Amino acid sequence: MSARTRTGALFAAAAAVAAVLVTAVPATPAQGPPPVATAAKATKVKVPDTAVLDGKRLADAKRRLDRGDPRLREALGHLTARADKWLGKGPWTVVDKPRPAPSGDPHDYLSQAPYWWPTKPKTPDNPWGCPYEQRDGERNPEVDTGTDRRDVENVFDSTYELSLAWYYTGDRKYAEHAAKVLRTWFLDPATRMNPNLDHGQFIPCKYDGRAIGIIDFSQSYTSVVDALAILGTGAPGWTSADRAKMRSWTKSFQKWLVESQFGKDEAAAKNNHGTFYDMQLAALAYTNGDKALARRTVLNARAQRIDPQIAPDGSQPQELTRTRSWHYSTFDLVAYTRLADIGRHVGVDLWKYRGPDGQSLFKAVDYLLPAATGSVKWPHPELEFLRYAASDVVRAAADAGSAAAKAAVPKLERPPGGDLWELRPAAEQLDSIAG
Repeated sequence: MSARTRTGALFAAAAAVAAVLVTAVPATPAQGPPPVATAAKATKVKVPDTAVLDGKRLADAKRRLDRGDPRLREALGHLTARADKWLGKGPWTVVDKPRPAPSGDPHDYLSQAPYWWPTKPKTPDNPWGCPYEQRDGERNPEVDTGTDRRDVENVFDSTYELSLAWYYTGDRKYAEHAAKVLRTWFLDPATRMNPNLDHGQFIPCKYDGRAIGIIDFSQSYTSVVDALAILGTGAPGWTSADRAKMRSWTKSFQKWLVESQFGKDEAAAKNNHGTFYDMQLAALAYTNGDKALARRTVLNARAQRIDPQIAPDGSQPQELTRTRSWHYSTFDLVAYTRLADIGRHVGVDLWKYRGPDGQSLFKAVDYLLPAATGSVKWPHPELEFLRYAASDVVRAAADAGSAAAKAAVPKLERPPGGDLWELRPAAEQLDSIAG
C-alpha cells in the first residue's frame, strides 16, 4: 500500500473529500468507470493467490461487478480514476538519482532519514550543513530529492492500483503499464534495483544507512506482492519469464531481510518498525512458498508484538510518545491488521488472540474509535490530525467481527480519492507516510 493512495495527486483531491462521511453520496462523476471486458464475463473468474488480500473476496467482487452491482461500480470508478492517472507516469528506476548510494553502485536503493535536519549553513566545505539533528514528525523536504524514496512509493502504489484495475475491468492497458513499471524497477539489468536496503534512511555525515530504513519497503512492498499475484492470473504483458525473475528477486530480498544485520536489528524493534518487519517477512515467506515461516511469524507476533506493544486499555504506548501519535497509532495497526490477513491464509486468527492482561487488536482499534468517529478530540500530541487515517483499520476490525467497529463504520470519514474497501479489503495507510 500505500503508500498503500498516498501520492501527491491524491492529496490534491483530499481537501475536497476529507470531510465527507462514508455514508455520504458523492457527486456523480462526469464519466463512469470503464465497463468490464466482455471476454472476462464469459470466462471463469480466477482467484489470485494473494498474501494479504483475500483472493476469494476479490473474485467475488469481480463477479458482482460483472453482474452490474451499483455499489461496487461506484468504487470501481474511484479505482480506475486512480489507475488512469498512473498511465501517463513512470516507469521509475533506481539508477536515475543524481548521486549513487555510498556504495557507489547506482543500483543500490538510497533514501534519507525524514526527520533529520541540517544545523549549519551549507557551504563548499560543508555541503550538507552537518551536523544533523532530529525533529520528530517534521519531514525534511531534502528526503524527496536526490534519493529513491518518492520513486519507490510511486512504484508500489501504481502497480497495486493498476493491477487491481486490470483485474476488475479486463482492460489490458492497466496490466501492461503495471508490468512495465515492475520490469523497469526490479528486472531490467540496466535499471533494476539490487535486492537490499543497505542504504535506507541514511543521515548525512553520520550513517551511510540504517536498519530503520527497512520500513521504506515493509510499509508498502506487500502491495507489490499482491499485485504480482493478481497479474499472475493471466495479465497481458506480464510473461512467465517476468514471473520467474520476480520470484527470484523476491526470494533474494527475503534472504537479505533475514540474514543481514540490518534485518536482524529491525526484527528486534519494539514499535511499529518491528510490526511492519513481521508483516513484510510473513508476506514474503507466504508468496515464496514457505508457509511454515509465514505461520510461525504470525504466531510469534502474539507474545513478541501484541503483548508488549498494546496496553490493556488498547493504547499503543510506544506510538503515543511520538509528536504524530495519531498517525503512528493508525500506522502500527495497518501492519497488525495486514499481518492478521496473512495469518488467515496460514490458519492463524490473530484477531482472536488475548494477551495475559487482555491485550488484543480489537482493543487497539476500540481505543481509536472515539476520535475516528469524531465524537471526541484525540487526547495525545499530533502535528496533523487526519481523522480518515483510521478508516481502513476500523473497517478491518468490523470485518473481523467487532460490533463496535461495525457500528462506527457509518461515522467514519471518507478517505481521499474515495472508499475502495470493497475492492481491496485490506488496510492501507491513508495519510502521508513520513517514515
